[in-house]
Amino acid sequence: MNNYTVLVVDDDKEIREAIEIYLKNEGMTVITAQDGVEAIERLNEQEIHLILLDIMMPRMDGISTTFKIREQKNIPIIILSAKSEDTDKILGLQVGADDYITKPFNPLELIARVKSQLRRYVTLGPFEGRNKSIDLNGLTIDQAAKEVAVGGEPVKLTPIEFKIVELLMVNAGHVFSISEIYERVWKEPCYNAENTVAVHIRKIREKIEIDPKNPRYLKVVWGIGYKMEK
Repeated sequence: MNNYTVLVVDDDKEIREAIEIYLKNEGMTVITAQDGVEAIERLNEQEIHLILLDIMMPRMDGISTTFKIREQKNIPIIILSAKSEDTDKILGLQVGADDYITKPFNPLELIARVKSQLRRYVTLGPFEGRNKSIDLNGLTIDQAAKEVAVGGEPVKLTPIEFKIVELLMVNAGHVFSISEIYERVWKEPCYNAENTVAVHIRKIREKIEIDPKNPRYLKVVWGIGYKMEK
């Protein structure tokens, strides 16, 4: 995990310093910011590979910051939240976050999730048919360039969204359960992940479907899971 730069954004200095120690011990470079405004400034100054972002901050909170970042960049964002309510986690995912960790967190879990997101961001993963271009009735994916387009128009996806689309398109016609999608994309055992997967599916549909409520590409198979229509 050398040569990766992580931006840690939190208004609590002790939390910033603790996370910085954990990540540096893993060989990562750490940049810090105390709110969303500073985070945007750091992003414009140098290359960042992943962001750990608190939700409750002055000037610009984590939700607004995530939304702002997603206008220009698709680097992994892990939300840090002191709140345990599903609504806060779901809101973070809806605006473009890739994962979330609830405070107080286990340092080992934090490191594991950071490494997992970095691996997905830097490499596409061991999907069969990797580095090919696939076209499904106007929906195209270029695995080498990590690009998706609908009718020739580029679609901006987050790293997690891209991995889900890639999984389903490479295996078009195959139905994946929620647990299968989670375990294949997140690379960890599925535990209460229904909301997480559902939120990402909904966001993908909003980006690739003309009518998300009547999807042409990403279909639900009731009681089983999801598939990409051939």
